[in-house]
Amino acid sequence: MGVIVSRDLKTINVILGVLIFIGLPMLLYILGDAPRRSLLKEAISLITLLAFSLMLGQFFLARSNEAVINLFDRKHIQNVHKAIAYPALIIFLVHPFLIVFPRYFEAGVDPVDALLMMLTSFDNRGILLGMVAWALLVIIALTAIFRMRLIKRYRIKYRDWRKFHGYMTVAFVVLAIWHAIELGRHTDRIMAAFFIALAIAGITLLFRLYFGAASKTVEIR
Repeated sequence: MGVIVSRDLKTINVILGVLIFIGLPMLLYILGDAPRRSLLKEAISLITLLAFSLMLGQFFLARSNEAVINLFDRKHIQNVHKAIAYPALIIFLVHPFLIVFPRYFEAGVDPVDALLMMLTSFDNRGILLGMVAWALLVIIALTAIFRMRLIKRYRIKYRDWRKFHGYMTVAFVVLAIWHAIELGRHTDRIMAAFFIALAIAGITLLFRLYFGAASKTVEIR
């Protein structure tokens, strides 16, 4: 009986995860009132929105979310974490180039000139926020890929590295949402509220792990 209940809970959690982090942003995108552009531009926008939504979902695959973690095998959750994180990471790292990429198929400003113009617009707050968020993402990626080397070389406790990773991710998420609100074509009030709500819930879970009673327990990597 217990095994059946466990399977049902796993199925429910997977369905809820797909509906919340994929289905809901797609629905908000479809219902949004932003004027539609070319298929390529809209595809890039939708992929970016889904990548960000799934990245926010990473907060709920962490040790802070015991209700979900205890249902699944931790090795499996780590694999899911990587399967989501790496593609999303790539999408955001190439995000500046994706913005100007459609210009290759349009008349007007050269894509390279458009990219340089964008990256030198230091008087634009939205672009500056995006640049800082992008730089943080590079640091997050490098420190995650080479985490074991860094831990061994500088004798860092794995728990401390995880906290650093978490804090950097929180900073990235805050700046990325702010950037999206400032410049995002499809980040209207409802979409922004959706992202902010997910971020607050995820960050709350993370900080509860770091500063709550659970932070005093011995964690196994």
